[in-house]
Amino acid sequence: MDTAVVYYILPTALVLIGLAGIILPALPGLPLVFAGLLVAAWADDFTHVGWVTLVVLGLITALSFLIDFLATLYGAQRVGASKMALWGSVIGGIAGIFFMPIGLFVGPFAGAWIGEYYQTRKTGQATKVGIGTWVGIMLGTATKLALGLCMLGVFAIGWFF
Repeated sequence: MDTAVVYYILPTALVLIGLAGIILPALPGLPLVFAGLLVAAWADDFTHVGWVTLVVLGLITALSFLIDFLATLYGAQRVGASKMALWGSVIGGIAGIFFMPIGLFVGPFAGAWIGEYYQTRKTGQATKVGIGTWVGIMLGTATKLALGLCMLGVFAIGWFF
């Protein structure tokens, strides 16, 4: 196999896995997208995409970490979630991977609910926290998906213009 083909298959695979990773909590979504775009630029000897574009892509990737953290925190804090509920939503999100596709949506809610119920023993509060945490995670996921598409757009602009 020609090495040039490998240089373009690898970045494509990284970008596609990264885009899937935006939705799947076990995969580092946007860092993989960034890695794929970086490898594509490197394979082209940075002829089309230079350091300015790569810095912008790196900043977008860094922003994704902040957004992921803040969106979940915002959703949870807005409804008064305990630390136990936050940990529960993380554990539930990871456990949800094994029960695809429903588990991806139910896992964070169930984990937050269990964590909050364990902390407070109040069903109503646990339900409110579960929903709030889930909404925060979904908003964060939608925002990261938009950032991923933005990264592809920035790369395309850098490549073609």
